[in-house]
Amino acid sequence: MTAATRPHLLSLEEWDALGEDSTSHAELQEGVLIVSPKPVPAHQRAGLRIAAALDAAATEEFDVYPEVDVVLDARTPATVRAPDVVVVRAGTSTRIFATDVVLAVEVLSPGTRRTDLVMKRHEYAEAGIAHYWIVDLDGDEVRLEALALVDGAYESASCTGVFGAAVPFPVTVDLGALR
Repeated sequence: MTAATRPHLLSLEEWDALGEDSTSHAELQEGVLIVSPKPVPAHQRAGLRIAAALDAAATEEFDVYPEVDVVLDARTPATVRAPDVVVVRAGTSTRIFATDVVLAVEVLSPGTRRTDLVMKRHEYAEAGIAHYWIVDLDGDEVRLEALALVDGAYESASCTGVFGAAVPFPVTVDLGALR
């Protein structure tokens, strides 16, 4: 018989030891394991289309990844998030740190809305992620809030219809096509 371990805040090494799980979405928030169901198809489709638009527009200096772990804080208790899409500098190692990320994208879901709008906004700014896009599929029109880090805080601009950005590289996203 094995003895149960006492609950504790996880380190990055303990997070790594958990291994991959394709049946659920997991993140580590200040050492606390957060597990939720995989997103619904509409959410996944929107993330895929954003990733495709970014990948098609990306210059050779950047790589685009859907749903990869990003280490925001490696110190114990660790924080590891898995944005819906990230743009990183090309040549990033197998482990992605916040310092590698130039853009993080989250598509809002009913179960993660507050986390994406409040917690991750603060965490990504604190970690120095220069650009954060929040996509809201609810409502009459798809809305994208583009946040740019200025002096340690995000400045926000909101858009519906067709969204265009110049950084990290020129890209256009038809928000209506995300549904």
